[in-house]
Formats: sequence, C-alpha cells, structure tokens
Amino acid sequence: MLFSSNADDLADRIDCYFRDIQGEYHLETTAPAKTKNTETVTTQLVWDKQPEPALLTGLALFIGFISMEDFVAYEQKGKHKKILRKARLKVEAEYEKRLHLPAPAGAMFALRCMGWADTANAQQATSPPKKLRIEVVDAGPQVSGNEKDVIV
Repeated sequence: MLFSSNADDLADRIDCYFRDIQGEYHLETTAPAKTKNTETVTTQLVWDKQPEPALLTGLALFIGFISMEDFVAYEQKGKHKKILRKARLKVEAEYEKRLHLPAPAGAMFALRCMGWADTANAQQATSPPKKLRIEVVDAGPQVSGNEKDVIV
C-alpha cells in the first residue's frame, strides 16, 4: 500500500480523494456587451477538470490498494478500520444523494451491492401477510325496505 501506517496520513489521503473528485474550475468574465444604454458583463464557470462520482474502487486505488479484496480485508480487520468505514460511508452518502435525481436506478443498484436492502420488500418476504377482520355493527335506525316505510 502507498499510505503510511499513520492514521492521520490515511485520513488526509481520503480527504484528498474527495477533494480531487470535486473537479477544478475557474471563472471567466466576458467582455462587456452594450445594449441600449447599459453594459452587460457575464461571468461563466469553466471546468478545468470535470467532477467525478465517488467510487469505492476509485477510493481504494487513490489510497494505494491493489484490489478491492485488500481494501475490504483492511476495512474489516486492519489497524485503521474505523477510518476506512467512514470513507465507505461517505461514498454511500454520495450514492444516497443520487436517489433524489430523476433517474436513480444506478444509485439504487450500487447501494444494494453495498448491502442496502429495500425494506418494504424485505419485510414482505419475511413476515406473513396480515389478516384484516371486518365486523359490521348495527347502529342507528334500520334501513327501510321501500319508500312507504319511511316516516317524515
């Protein structure tokens, strides 16, 4: 692995990964455009490096792991497992944010692969269906059989 055994170094490397995937940009100001007695200056955001999605494999590679198996083993039993678990949680949080976008199917798939479960489906599969019992209770006056029985 490329990172040292120091917890602070590992945490810094993880933070560096999340900063790196945010991308880099600068602002460009256009020349003033004259329109009927006013000058309009616009500022435009220009990406130098496009943002990238947070990925577990990308995180593992950035830290210095050579396989996901090594990453998972170190996350489960390694010296700094809490730091790696927190990093995994940050990746999951990024996928969870995508659930609110118009097409969340990819994020849903990724989260299921990360161990998330659809709780509605999980409960239906494990619990037997509930029975509904309806009891009709007579209350109030009896319903008349025809118009002649109605007293006004």
